[in-house]
Amino acid sequence: MTVFTGNHVLSVGQFDRDAIEKVFMVADSMLPYALRKKRTQVLDGAILGNLFFEASTRTRVSFGTAFNLLGGEVRETTGMSNSALAKGESLYDTARVLSGYSDIIAMRHPQAGSVAEFAEGSRVPVINGGDGANEHPTQALLDLYTIEKERKSHGEGIDGLNIAMIGDLKYGRTVHSLSKLLCLYKNLHFTLISPAELSMPSEICDMIVDAGHQLTITEQLEGSFDADICYQTRIQEERFPSQDEANKFRGKFRLNQQIYTKHFQSKTVIMHPLPRDSRAEANELDNDLNLNPNLAIFRQTDNGVLVRMALFALTLGVEDKVSDFDRPVHWYSNKGQS
Repeated sequence: MTVFTGNHVLSVGQFDRDAIEKVFMVADSMLPYALRKKRTQVLDGAILGNLFFEASTRTRVSFGTAFNLLGGEVRETTGMSNSALAKGESLYDTARVLSGYSDIIAMRHPQAGSVAEFAEGSRVPVINGGDGANEHPTQALLDLYTIEKERKSHGEGIDGLNIAMIGDLKYGRTVHSLSKLLCLYKNLHFTLISPAELSMPSEICDMIVDAGHQLTITEQLEGSFDADICYQTRIQEERFPSQDEANKFRGKFRLNQQIYTKHFQSKTVIMHPLPRDSRAEANELDNDLNLNPNLAIFRQTDNGVLVRMALFALTLGVEDKVSDFDRPVHWYSNKGQS
């Protein structure tokens, strides 16, 4: 049984199915607060250190929003150049100092393994917001939560899922972490679609096969895919050795309504960890998909707040106290109608 209170969240390897179900149950309970039907002050006085040493919009703001919705306060550091790390300070020293200012820390860093290294020096729980091409556990959890909710709408569960992952599977940490979580389920079929140079790491493929799932690897988006989920990824240009190298693959796998209709089922759910590259030379997910009811990318981002609220509540041990600190919402809000 996973113990959340007081512990770091660094890797999806920490989660079994029971732990996932616990996170999702708590995330479900957070919906009234995210929809502004009511508010809670359960973390009144608590401080989140939101440390993002790599560019981020959604993840950084989502962490901060989730903490604010629980009544806590947020202190942020953004960019390596704006921190003492640029002056040669070690991750250990940074952790020792900033954990003295915070009750919990969310951190993103461009180097694989850096968040775990930081956590060794921290005096408070640390949640991994992404460490290089390694892992992005909260993204994987919100993706899995989205898959579960989308499947439930069709009266189905995650077991037996058929998922197609498309694009940069080599550097895309979101697909690495999501694949590891999906391996906890039964009778899945993974179809991995990418250029050979950007294929899923062999250790992830081995994990999928060892878990007893079907695996299909292809370099072409052709034919019909009997996929329940189409998970598209961005070319992670910041992780390539050069911009020219990244440019070779930009726009390799575009998805618009015509391509979607040609290759996927009418009920296939479209997911993407965002940001989607909407520049003309890339245009991963065309705007003509915006009215497709199966485009779940914005439902994913909404779900991210719920999952991160759940992780904060669990890690700080207040998951059963949230409703004890309810307050009415006094301002206009139409979030419940969106």
